[in-house]
Amino acid sequence: MSDFNKIPPSDPRSFSDLMADLVRDLADLVRSETRLVKAEISQAASKMAHGAEMLLAGAIILLLAAIVLLQALVAALATWIGPAWAATLVGVVLFVIGGLLMVGGRKTLSTATLIPDRSIAQAQRDGKLVKEQMK
Repeated sequence: MSDFNKIPPSDPRSFSDLMADLVRDLADLVRSETRLVKAEISQAASKMAHGAEMLLAGAIILLLAAIVLLQALVAALATWIGPAWAATLVGVVLFVIGGLLMVGGRKTLSTATLIPDRSIAQAQRDGKLVKEQMK
């Protein structure tokens, strides 16, 4: 006789035991999903902190650029024009670098990075699994 014709042994657990197992498994699932959401939110907050640091660095560089540009204006008004153009060039370069840092920081701080995509996808998969198990 082949193994395919064997009747599987029945589960000795009662219906209430099976329901208790289901409730316990669902509680474990909710706890693990909560931990996943917390980890994802923590990761997003870390990204936002990095973006804020970039914004601050950009603001400081823009402040330095403004100081240099003001010094260049003062030097341009002076009798000797050569050093003023050098200071102007340095100021413009610092201004561009600061602007680029601020644009990069602003992109990092977008609210789209706060959505826990992986947790949502996992919860949807878990919901499908629970529905399949209930059939």
